[in-house]
Amino acid sequence: MTENSEIAVVIVAAGRGERAGSPQAGPKQYRTIGGEPVIRHTIRRFVGHPAIGRIVVAIHGDDSELFADAAAEHRDRVSAVIGGASRQESTLLALRKLSADPPGLVLIHDAVRPFADDDLIDRVVRAASMGQGALPALAVTDTLKKDMVEGLVTVDRNGLHAAQTPQGFPFEQILAAHEAAHRSGRTDFTDDASIAEWAGLPVRLVLGSPDNFKLTYPRDLAMADEKLNRDKLAFPDVRTGNGYDVHAFEPGDAVFLCGVRIAHDRKLSGHSDADVGLHALTDALLATCGAGDIGTHFPPSDPQWRGAASRIFVEHAASIVRAKGGRIANADITLICEAPRVGPHRTAMTAELSSMLGISGDRISIKATTNERLGFIGREEGIAAIATASVVYPGSLPE
Repeated sequence: MTENSEIAVVIVAAGRGERAGSPQAGPKQYRTIGGEPVIRHTIRRFVGHPAIGRIVVAIHGDDSELFADAAAEHRDRVSAVIGGASRQESTLLALRKLSADPPGLVLIHDAVRPFADDDLIDRVVRAASMGQGALPALAVTDTLKKDMVEGLVTVDRNGLHAAQTPQGFPFEQILAAHEAAHRSGRTDFTDDASIAEWAGLPVRLVLGSPDNFKLTYPRDLAMADEKLNRDKLAFPDVRTGNGYDVHAFEPGDAVFLCGVRIAHDRKLSGHSDADVGLHALTDALLATCGAGDIGTHFPPSDPQWRGAASRIFVEHAASIVRAKGGRIANADITLICEAPRVGPHRTAMTAELSSMLGISGDRISIKATTNERLGFIGREEGIAAIATASVVYPGSLPE
């Protein structure tokens, strides 16, 4: 091993995946499971592990755009190299890219194994840290048959294991083994552990994971999609967003609060109808999906929003939430003012919000409080609002 203690990852993703069927749907590593490309799930498994450093993905020359989209959220950690005609050649090219600044250990993984968990990665890292190869595997439990000229022959399954990835190695040793195999013209190795064994590098078996299955056939993709969707239902992604807004009074005869016009001796100053409650709620909704704030979507410098009804802003934010699969579970607004009185209008406000959000009134709370005659609100110079929105998204919680 080098003195560098970094653990890097090579993900092999240059294959065409003919056995996955439906070639018009593209390579299987870019097929969608759980609403996202397979390879994105795979990359996340390693990006989310605290011990992992750089990740190099060997891709097919035709897949640059597909890869860039799938890996966009991790471009600071993940880079690509154009692979070769075989898995073995693609792995070598990725290892060579890492060799400019060699890590201490490298894990080599199939792009179409998106369910490698932290415990499995830890077991491989511990074994490889002892200066040897680490091969995760599961003991074969099925009875094995070999098709011979004279008929079927039962194969003794004792001691037989099904190999998985990631396979871990001291970086310099596995790179040297791959280079030696390349120079010798050997191209028949089916995994990296077999190259290590051929080169004299000891390889130790570690316990694999039954969940770490390889997506090979159409049924595998369907099972992976079902698993991810089931996990999403079991672990809903519940998010809470907050919003705050304030507007000053100016001469007028009414204010708009939570969609209701209330007669008053002044109005609120603002580019739209200055409905502080709805503006705060718009920000709260957008916050649940990282979609910016009200000014991002409705710039106050844009004259088309002059005098606009603020329900437009709330309905737009709600549509963004729904487009991302979100379900609005609750909306809570607190209006802070000395006047006008909010209580007599609460029922009408709730009905307006129910219409805007598409949720029942029992999921809406509108409260009011004074500022005890303190500050600009206490001096009746303006009104403020605080809003909180809870939204349930159809994604599993971050790992």
